[in-house]
Amino acid sequence: MISASKTSKVVVIGTGLVGSSYAFSLINQNITDELVLIDLNKNKTEGDAMDLNHGIPFGAPTTIWAGDYSDCKDADIVVITAGANQKPGETRLDLIEKNVAIFKTIVASVMSSGFNGIFIVATNPVDVLAYATWKFSGLPMERVIGSGTILDTARFRFLLSEYFQLDFRNIHGYIIGEHGDTELPVWSQTRIGSEPIERYMSKYKQAGTQQDLDEIFINVRDAAYHIIERKGATHYAIAMGLARLTKAILRNERSILTISTLMQGEYGLNDLYIGVPAIVSNQGIERIVEIDLNEEETKQLHHSAKVLNDAINVIRNP
Repeated sequence: MISASKTSKVVVIGTGLVGSSYAFSLINQNITDELVLIDLNKNKTEGDAMDLNHGIPFGAPTTIWAGDYSDCKDADIVVITAGANQKPGETRLDLIEKNVAIFKTIVASVMSSGFNGIFIVATNPVDVLAYATWKFSGLPMERVIGSGTILDTARFRFLLSEYFQLDFRNIHGYIIGEHGDTELPVWSQTRIGSEPIERYMSKYKQAGTQQDLDEIFINVRDAAYHIIERKGATHYAIAMGLARLTKAILRNERSILTISTLMQGEYGLNDLYIGVPAIVSNQGIERIVEIDLNEEETKQLHHSAKVLNDAINVIRNP
């Protein structure tokens, strides 16, 4: 458990677009007291540390430096964003073998420092690599967290808020499953304010159609492909999602976030990491929240789990 009174320390491994955007988000939001940057390209981390330090006079005091794996020893959180990037036309699952090999080395290096904190995994395929990190580290499952569908859920709420012309803070709903092509929206539990979305739409006829909502979900699911096609990578929004997750841990918020965590019978699933709502605190994953799914949603979630199970076999049977 992380003490609220001690100095907080976060280590970022991988200072590419996601890692550096995440570091920038942490500093902007004054989330941690100490920030360590690690990357194979030491010149890059030194440059990032210098650049971020020069912004400290505009914000809150934070100690930032380019470090190495020995700095993980007393870290509260180690965030892994390193790995091969998704290329145009490539799915997240296409990255498995390359990134599992990279992670084996990274996690071993972190653990050899004496690290006993919480891992956050952001590299794709995030569900598979969170499972790999759990296996390679030997840490309890509650202290290995994948970013899961935290970004997909944010995209979902944002696009619904645009469609209904409402404040996104009044849209309540989740994307669950694989962070990828088999993810699903939980329409049966989506709320506009306190109203189920179906009832809201029937009450206010001008509010739209299910066909429109299905199109919104497709845009959520395929958002990364559209962004990668246009600019080569996605990094700002996931960085902000990682910052949100980090804040929930360091400040012991006990927030419900859709992250990737180990299934141990929940939703009828076992021995895989997958995106579901969970309570996040300074202990890591405090509890998985099992929301009620209808028959079709349960079927879709189990299909997503099968796809991930097949992918995770790369780690189970190397």
